[in-house]
Amino acid sequence: MEKALASLLQEIQKYSSNRDTETVCRAFNFAREAHTGQFRASGEAYVFHPIEVAHILAALEMDIQSVIAALLHDVVEDTDYTIEDVKEMFGEDVALLVDGVTKLGKIQYTTKEEQQVENLRKMFLAMAKDIRVIIIKLADRLHNMRTIKSLPPEKQREKARETMEVYAPLAHRLGMSTVKGELEDLSLKYLDPVAYHEIAESINQKKKEREEYIHDVIDMIQVKMNTLGIKGRIAGRAKHFYSIYRKMYTQHKSIEEIYDLFAIRIIVDTVSDCYAVLGMVHELFKPIPMRFKDYVAMPKPNMYQSLHSTVIGPSGNPLEIQIRTWEMHDIAEKGIAAHWKYKEGISRPTDIDSKLIWVRQLLEMQKETIDEDDFMRTLKIDLFADEVFVFTPKGDVINLPAGSTPIDFAFAIHSAVGSKMMGAKVNSKIVPIDHTLQNGDIIEILTSSSVHGPSRDWLKIVKTAQARNKINQWFKRERRDENIIRGKDLLEKELKRHSLSFAQLFRTEWIEPLLKRYTLNSLDDLYASIGYGGLTAQKVVIRLRDEYLKVAKSEKANEDNNLPPEIEFDESKVAHTTGSNGVIVHGIDNCLVRLSRCCTPVPGDDIIGFITRGRGVSVHRRDCPNMSGAVLSPEDLNRFIDVSWERSKSASYLSDLQIEADDRTGLLAEITMAVTESKIPIRAMGARMAKGNLAIMNMTVEISSTTQLEYIIKKINNLKGVYNVTRSTQ
Repeated sequence: MEKALASLLQEIQKYSSNRDTETVCRAFNFAREAHTGQFRASGEAYVFHPIEVAHILAALEMDIQSVIAALLHDVVEDTDYTIEDVKEMFGEDVALLVDGVTKLGKIQYTTKEEQQVENLRKMFLAMAKDIRVIIIKLADRLHNMRTIKSLPPEKQREKARETMEVYAPLAHRLGMSTVKGELEDLSLKYLDPVAYHEIAESINQKKKEREEYIHDVIDMIQVKMNTLGIKGRIAGRAKHFYSIYRKMYTQHKSIEEIYDLFAIRIIVDTVSDCYAVLGMVHELFKPIPMRFKDYVAMPKPNMYQSLHSTVIGPSGNPLEIQIRTWEMHDIAEKGIAAHWKYKEGISRPTDIDSKLIWVRQLLEMQKETIDEDDFMRTLKIDLFADEVFVFTPKGDVINLPAGSTPIDFAFAIHSAVGSKMMGAKVNSKIVPIDHTLQNGDIIEILTSSSVHGPSRDWLKIVKTAQARNKINQWFKRERRDENIIRGKDLLEKELKRHSLSFAQLFRTEWIEPLLKRYTLNSLDDLYASIGYGGLTAQKVVIRLRDEYLKVAKSEKANEDNNLPPEIEFDESKVAHTTGSNGVIVHGIDNCLVRLSRCCTPVPGDDIIGFITRGRGVSVHRRDCPNMSGAVLSPEDLNRFIDVSWERSKSASYLSDLQIEADDRTGLLAEITMAVTESKIPIRAMGARMAKGNLAIMNMTVEISSTTQLEYIIKKINNLKGVYNVTRSTQ
């Protein structure tokens, strides 16, 4: 423990002029005392986790307050100490950072997805106040991924998928390429371990050969730079495993066919040296047309600057050359963290606000988007999307997500421009409003004073959250009365679809928590939100219906508990039916029993019976959506009946699986081989393509128990490129 503290202090003193080691030591000892008796899944004392997170921040050269907050970041969440305690001992700034990183663990949510969204909302709100919150959170996630080996396999995959979907893209948007690369590689290791180890082994086999090749190229460039009198550092840079993985599967190449596994990085003193070295490199090696990118003159939104050029190397293979200054290199590696170096009397870097426009746009989006699914979908689009750079007629550069349209461009300029838009010209030619913009396009928006706002249909066309948010804001502001009427109408249709009424669901004790959950003040606000698209009628009805079902089931249970003793259920004295499918129905003699096809229950599943009209007893899994989520009247609730599996019965059952995987040659054959090798019959098979080179396969197998089913799911999950295998319901 003493060595860990000394190492941390030594790391801080390498870069920090604020040598407030006393407060760091105090925070270190406070964290050690607070986490006494707590251990991680690996068996290691828990306090080593915050210490390692603090080390990561010190390596990024973050300020002292960030390092202290890292040491304390789990104190409020995992011990009896409060934010007020932290504030009193270490000041308001540290307390705000700790609070921003702390999850909303003490609030109960309906679903895990809802909890995830609310934690992200809280994090983004804290980011807007202080960007250091997300830097601490990324360091926290990085150390968790480094030590994820101790968790169960299903937890490893869950954490890895969340890291790949949210945290790695966030690191990218903040320009923290070192953190992003490691997060992606660690996630790949657990999402597709076969591919990860295959890439690692292939790279290791030819490592010496590649190093010799890179060394020869570096020598050639160094000699030329010395001749020109340009000082700098030249080094080889290995491509991250995940970058190789993406290239292999998007371009359907083997690793032997990928030549740019390494790049040459040249770091010089000035911008003019960058361009001089570029000319020199093009003189040495033939550049490949259309493979030059100038991120120095036109930086990426995440602050990244560098010259990129792909050339034909000495052996005839493509080779990427990156050229940048030392300052550009620091920002490329550490991103926003490189800007956060405090000086006396300065509370935050002066240019940081201009770098974080996208954070404010996310916050604007989350105010209008109160539906969890829509929030996550839009968030992933904003984080993942590649950028295109387009120009206004005056030559100003506007960056947008790839796939953006003239509508996105118009709202990026100003809300008034988007609201008055009647058409667009791209490169002086009139184009449809759903035209996809390309790098270098010059866009002119045609407006008219006779246009009275955007069209609802635009919401299906736009790509950016900013445009969608501004369109929704316009409808929310300008058409409130219309939205209320439309929202009511949509609710009525949804209720009718579920055979329910306003009287059944819209009870005060259920409506008030719903309004509070979505920060709405009245029923009219709820109707208006549904009307302009901020919330779906389906989501509202499902939430209220679940409350209705809870009460109905509770009332039914109370009735059963109050039955006279002489007619209480006694299994030993009551007749029962044993169906041909191995299910015992308690309390009914000689009736038809069938396994429901909507959830295909098998032995080992927790099951329940439902007495149907004219079709006997239908057996469902207890977690079947048609049982737990369906709209049932009080009369329907009386039709549930106890059923169980007959232990001595040997029978086979059909179960439906859905498989999500990267589309590749031989995938279907490998999956069917894995199943047939297990001597499990396949009764049906179907496949389709989805966006992003994703293959979705539906398979019906014949099994005898959940144990057998779990075995085959695990076996398919271990195949290369398979993301997810689940039991599907119809």
